[in-house]
Amino acid sequence: MNYRMIGYTLGWVLNIEAICLMLSAVTALVYGEIFYLKYIALCIGACVVFGVALTHRAPKNKAMYAKEGFVTVALSWIVISIFGALPFFLSGAIPDFIDAFFETVSGFTTTGASILRDVEALPKCLIFWRSFTHFIGGMGVLVFLVALLPLSGGSNLYLIKAESPGPSVSKIVPKVRQTAKIFYGIYISLTLLQVILLLLGGMDLFEALTLSFGTAGTGGFSILNSGISTYSPYVQWVITIFMVIFGVDFSLYYLILTRRVKDAMRSEEFRAYMLIIISAVAVIVLNCRHLFAGLGEALRHSAFQVASIMTTTGYATTDFDLWPQLSKTILVVLMFIGACAGSTGGGIKVSRILIMLKSIGREIKVAAHPKATAKITMNSRLVEHETVRSVNVYIGIMSIIFFSSLLVVSIDNMDFTTNFTAVAATINNIGPGFAGVGPTRNFADYSMLSKIVFSINMLIGRLEIYPMLLLLVPRTWKR
Repeated sequence: MNYRMIGYTLGWVLNIEAICLMLSAVTALVYGEIFYLKYIALCIGACVVFGVALTHRAPKNKAMYAKEGFVTVALSWIVISIFGALPFFLSGAIPDFIDAFFETVSGFTTTGASILRDVEALPKCLIFWRSFTHFIGGMGVLVFLVALLPLSGGSNLYLIKAESPGPSVSKIVPKVRQTAKIFYGIYISLTLLQVILLLLGGMDLFEALTLSFGTAGTGGFSILNSGISTYSPYVQWVITIFMVIFGVDFSLYYLILTRRVKDAMRSEEFRAYMLIIISAVAVIVLNCRHLFAGLGEALRHSAFQVASIMTTTGYATTDFDLWPQLSKTILVVLMFIGACAGSTGGGIKVSRILIMLKSIGREIKVAAHPKATAKITMNSRLVEHETVRSVNVYIGIMSIIFFSSLLVVSIDNMDFTTNFTAVAATINNIGPGFAGVGPTRNFADYSMLSKIVFSINMLIGRLEIYPMLLLLVPRTWKR
């Protein structure tokens, strides 16, 4: 275990967080929130002190392999969440540290679950920081570092693999740093495009930035207690479209930029992703049309909520907890399916669902014809047995964690729907659930134990299990 390199990387994570907090400090200056500025400055100072202490001398051995990659990523997300919670806690905006930590983890993991009963009571600078954590966590802070710094020689891919969502991550160009730069370039460009379109819809810059941060990171922290419901249909459609866009594998955008559109369109995952969205919207429109003034309104709200839940963003334009059971059940199913691998979305991922379904089909075929040769393919390529095995193991472990968490949070004696969807919403990085954690409610009524469980679930869901679990294995820490 290369402890020096892990510490060095953590130091740079804190340095980056200090720079990001400066944007919140600027916001405090713009809006004259001097009381909160001093606490933000204190947190910036803390990040810089620890960051510089860890990075003032680069380690001689910069090698970083799979084990170091997983540990570094897990510790990085825990560290940025602890330091990122300090502005809320020290300023008294969120008096309890566990609550502040929950809110910050929810932001960085792009979950969007909240313990705040009155979001609008927060100062602008903390609302900005709360939303900006989505943007930081969406593509990943380690991916950003890899784009900027040659942290670990030729082993940067281990960091990207450990942090990026999906069953596999590969380089789209020979150099890993170049891959990271391309992904972040696409990410920032799409975010800026959404900001411009929202400004054209009559939003002010603060609203356009914060809502775009939540959309880009598929996070869903709203800046109003009413969510997105008070905004114009134009704004709601813009957010809907961009939620779908950010739920797509970013590798496909690179293929489109390099004029390989046909290769991008061959993606089975993308086609399945769009088919699921279109089918879900169609069924919900038919099921909920009587709840809205017309077909156009029903389509707008249905499309928004399907995109929001499927991409695990979590924004809401209406109280979907009041929808018919069929529509609510569809949304619960979408919670688990999630977005595409290689996107900023959460959930199991469409590619894993496809591989699992094809694996089931193969087993049925082999059971009926034992001598038959059954292979699993994706995008006309053979899926290796190791990939199939890893998908099945992933879903198995997630199921164990899900039901274990459900058992623990049940101690709070909430109703089953609330508990079930609360665990689903946190482990899949969605945000709102149903009943007690529905779009008009939040997680404030849960105990501190449950909030800790939910925080761990959010980190497990965003980092896809292994980085967090490896921290608990004693062999991980042996040299």
